[in-house]
Amino acid sequence: MNLHPLLRGARRRVLASTLAAGVPLAFAVALVAWRSSTVDVATMTLTAGLLIAAGVATWRARRLDTHWLIARLNAHRRFEDSADLLFTSPDALNPLQQRQRRHVEQHLREAPPELRQPWPWKWLLLCVAIAGAIAAGASLWPHRADERTIAADDARSIAASSPDAPALRATRLQITPPAYTGQAASAGEKLDVRAVQGSRLQWQLQFAPQPQHAWLQFHDGRRLPLQRDGEYWRASELLQRPGLYRIVSDPALAEAGRAYRLDVIADRPPQVKVLEPTQTLNQAAPGQRQWQLRFEASDDFGIQSNAVLDITTAKGSGENIEFQQRQLTLSGTGPATARRFAYRADLAALGVGPGDELVARLTVRDNRNPQPQEARSASLILRLPSEQEVQTSELEGAIKKVMPAYFRSQRQIIIDAEALQKQRGTLDADTFTKRADAIGVDQRILRLRYGQFLGEEAEGGAKAPPTGDLPTSDAPTADAHDDDHGDTHAQDDGHDHGGNAATESAPVFGSATDVLSEYGHTHDHAEAATLLDPQTRAILKAALDQMWQSEGHLRQGHPDLALPFAYKALGFIKQVQQAERIYLARVGSALPPIDMARRMTGKRDGLGSRSLQLATRPPGDSTVADAWQALASSDGKVDLDALSRWLDAHPQAWPDPLDVIAAIDEVRQQPDCQSCRQRLREQLWPALQRPLGAPARRNAADASGRRYLDALAAPQERP
Repeated sequence: MNLHPLLRGARRRVLASTLAAGVPLAFAVALVAWRSSTVDVATMTLTAGLLIAAGVATWRARRLDTHWLIARLNAHRRFEDSADLLFTSPDALNPLQQRQRRHVEQHLREAPPELRQPWPWKWLLLCVAIAGAIAAGASLWPHRADERTIAADDARSIAASSPDAPALRATRLQITPPAYTGQAASAGEKLDVRAVQGSRLQWQLQFAPQPQHAWLQFHDGRRLPLQRDGEYWRASELLQRPGLYRIVSDPALAEAGRAYRLDVIADRPPQVKVLEPTQTLNQAAPGQRQWQLRFEASDDFGIQSNAVLDITTAKGSGENIEFQQRQLTLSGTGPATARRFAYRADLAALGVGPGDELVARLTVRDNRNPQPQEARSASLILRLPSEQEVQTSELEGAIKKVMPAYFRSQRQIIIDAEALQKQRGTLDADTFTKRADAIGVDQRILRLRYGQFLGEEAEGGAKAPPTGDLPTSDAPTADAHDDDHGDTHAQDDGHDHGGNAATESAPVFGSATDVLSEYGHTHDHAEAATLLDPQTRAILKAALDQMWQSEGHLRQGHPDLALPFAYKALGFIKQVQQAERIYLARVGSALPPIDMARRMTGKRDGLGSRSLQLATRPPGDSTVADAWQALASSDGKVDLDALSRWLDAHPQAWPDPLDVIAAIDEVRQQPDCQSCRQRLREQLWPALQRPLGAPARRNAADASGRRYLDALAAPQERP
């Protein structure tokens, strides 16, 4: 027997009852949204409410399935709990079950049961009552459209009382982009502007009746007078920075105009990409005569057809290096927005030979007028192998290299830092910081190399002493022995001359330390480092301190602060190179003499305090934080002028400063508008300074440490 009509009827009843309860609630909530906001918000709210009601109704109807139908049929006694036989195949039933099934089908044909649920009148009336209460409350809520109508009525009444009040009748704004952009001029009635920086803006306004004076009032207090030309008022200005402006007249306009936006599209600086070679540092192959260079420069409004290739050749070794610079003009190919430049350097024509270095860097300019923007590529270095390296090239597998092929000197770090400082205005903050950090890494490597001569350990674990020649021309050389060293040594002269051959490692061929330990004495170890005299050690220690300061500022992205320390470090290095190297015998530490007159007296006069006074942290700029806190209360006073000045000085603090300017203008125009204050407070949130982390707590002292601290804190008894 077909039971689907009964099931469909039950589902329809559930759908109807659920929708009858949910639809009034959805309309009531939509009415509240319309009264408190706009029609669009109310439409979205109503759509969401109807979808929720339909979803709930569908979910409730789908719960009425076969199991529910069997349970509802078995609830009637005449079906004798045998309704499940109607949904079983007759072939799977025994004769008794088939007979019982025919009996149930007969009862269904004679008197079909009512499976639809009764209407939930109590719940329906309750939902309708709740919806009516919500609608009644919403009708008493002040509508924003009513507020605007009241404001318009007030404006019309003022205009009626002042028949001479002018009104804005027609507007026209023409935008002429700079010629180098290649964009066409545009004009329209919209007074909001979004154009390239440097565009010419021309306003043409018409009033009726004509005012005595009219001007454009900008958010920063600046005025642009409008000049009358017959029936029109005109003004012109170059778009340089974003802002807001209003149209103001004398006498005042009948209807106060809103603030119009000036969005500036900045001309991005060009970008230079190195196509060939793929690495910054390159090792020339033996017999190489040419060096291929290929670059690609891109810009949003086009690159100049010519670029300048700076080629620097470095000849010599140590600090006696001769530099020669050349500038070549290259012609680009391809479209103006993505030009390619290529140059094949002839090494023989440039005069470079074995052991020399060749540095190339491309400089391009975009088409911005009157001040083109420059961009430079990374410095590409080609190092030609020396004659010794060429002679030993066939023994590459037999000789173990222990030093890098290229290592920067302190002078080169200064040159790179100065070059980066000159590019501060043309690079974005992230690129500038990354390049400064890379120079700081070079400074760190150089500092660790010099620190090995003072017995210092490299960061990250103990390192072996330097081997072979010094890695840079700035580093001082330390000989194992001077020829005039007249001390003779026996096997028991106070330092180790060797050890058991069975416990020592075999010397490594080519290692300077193994050769020195095999055939001479270093008179030194990493902790004492008496290879240098005290004066030379002090100078080298001062150089390391200056390198440390230079490295810290470079890693933080401040090459201007690192240069003074880098120059001082270079001066100390020059002094170390000119110092005499002598050998000193190991002696104990020289302690100051003991004052016998004061000994055992218990007097503590003149002793310094053990308490360490921490320097207070300097207070930061609290302009944004004070404004954010003042906006939290309805009567809090906000210094909008100070906030505007802070915004002009820190335009990078917000993703879109113009949104903040608009929010400040709203609060300035409507000081009592709570929603305007809340919007401004939300705009200030990204610029708030994050709280600085608290200093890490010191580990708790153990038992012996506590006894020591208690003894220090205990009063001293006089003998």
